[in-house]
Amino acid sequence: MEAADILPYEQVKVLDINNGARFETYAIEAKADSGEIGIQGAAARLVTVGDMVIILAYCQVEEEEAHNFAPKLVYVDENNNIAEIKSAVRALPFWEK
Repeated sequence: MEAADILPYEQVKVLDINNGARFETYAIEAKADSGEIGIQGAAARLVTVGDMVIILAYCQVEEEEAHNFAPKLVYVDENNNIAEIKSAVRALPFWEK
């Protein structure tokens, strides 16, 4: 959460790559550097242990600030250890995997 600047109880959107589920929830802090991602409550019915998820957090900025705003993209490995942090993503053609 710290690497992505996500605060405890901040609203986030979760996208499940495995089953296509998309839902909004809030972030709950786990032990630092544990790599733990937990989905609790009703949302837990939408994700299975081992699923790959994308977690999104948004903010609204004024137009003047938007021109200089850079997102923070935190990529993790199969153990949820930080592998890379970027400020942009390369768009892929829909047929490229």
